[in-house]
Amino acid sequence: MRLTSLEGKLALLLALVALAAAAVAAWAARAFDTAGAGILVAAVALVAPLLAAAHFAARPVIALLRALAGSVTAFRDGDFSFSLHNSRRDELGDLVAAHNELGRVLREERQHLFQRELLLDTIVQNTPTALLLVEPGGHIVYANVAARQLLNAGRALAGERFDAVVAAGPPALAQALQRGADSLFTVAIDGEDETFHLTQREFNLQGRRHRLVLLRRLTRELARQEVATWKKVIRVISHELNNSLAPIRSLAHSGRELARKGDGERLATVFDTIEERTRHLEGFIQGYARFAKLPQPRIEAVGWRQLLDGIGRHYPFRLAGGLPDAPLHADRAQVEQVLINLLKNAHEAGGAADAVEIAVLDHGADWRIEVRDRGAGMSETVLAHALLPFYSTKRSGTGLGLALAREIAEAHGGRIALANREGGGLQAALNLPKAARA
Repeated sequence: MRLTSLEGKLALLLALVALAAAAVAAWAARAFDTAGAGILVAAVALVAPLLAAAHFAARPVIALLRALAGSVTAFRDGDFSFSLHNSRRDELGDLVAAHNELGRVLREERQHLFQRELLLDTIVQNTPTALLLVEPGGHIVYANVAARQLLNAGRALAGERFDAVVAAGPPALAQALQRGADSLFTVAIDGEDETFHLTQREFNLQGRRHRLVLLRRLTRELARQEVATWKKVIRVISHELNNSLAPIRSLAHSGRELARKGDGERLATVFDTIEERTRHLEGFIQGYARFAKLPQPRIEAVGWRQLLDGIGRHYPFRLAGGLPDAPLHADRAQVEQVLINLLKNAHEAGGAADAVEIAVLDHGADWRIEVRDRGAGMSETVLAHALLPFYSTKRSGTGLGLALAREIAEAHGGRIALANREGGGLQAALNLPKAARA
């Protein structure tokens, strides 16, 4: 036991009190000739000194405990600036030192947290991706600079109703939000078409369900991808032409030699091979020409049952819901080509064949034809590039199917959109106007 410890100080105080009591009792016993009188006198004489000693010993401890209580209350309220003066060398001094160290650590942690929050807010505010956080009641609680510029002409959005902001925006945004999954949509801004990628996520924040909405511009990225795609097209065409022209040139030379020698039997084989390579090259070129020279659609009234029965002979599907009574006004052959391409992709997506379905929906001024599957869906990268010409993730794919579908849809005054489905799979939505706009 250390003499400077709290235990040592109390023991020393009690020892002094005991010695003083013994001395007074001995004096009183001699003075009054009885032990009882001596004890009584000693007890009466030591009451006041004992009270004074107890007050003297407890006063600094009580003051310190009060200071600690006030400091802990300040910590609870988030004020970590308090520290206590420490001049004691006992256990209470150790407690004060620990308290001061705790305050220092909390101050540093709060400063680091503030700096990290400031860095995060700076990054979020200046990112080109528009970001909105919507609370369960439907009010916007956070919107960065890009979101304010895109949806509210740079004005604040916090506190606004999210559905009111969406209603005042382009219809394509509202349609993309209704789909409830990641998707692409295009809107006209300052006379230029801008393509956006929409992402929606829900999560718990402070015990409440919030929705995070991200809008990312893809126009520049798509433009860069288109340049890269055209370079790829040139390489593909050059490679295919070389693969056909080189053997044709060689066979032509061989045929000339065989003709000079009069070897007609072998000459026929050379001509057959040249014809086969020429036919292959012709089919290759025509496939690309069909995409590059898509004819203007010939609009006519097409019955829905007639249209779907025609494509059902190529790829089976299940009809989800009924069919409208009003006909579709479109180029039947081109729309059939789009739906056949979409059904082909749906059957090749890896899901069950009986899960492939088509739904025809009345979407205001448009008819909306949805082709759905339960396959693997698409990653965000593939979703962003799937409609580009010659972009394909298939080993033997040409990358023309979805690009041609987009060209046909836009030629009709409509559009095509891809989105992953909840529960797995992909939804390809073909929107065509009820009144022909081609």
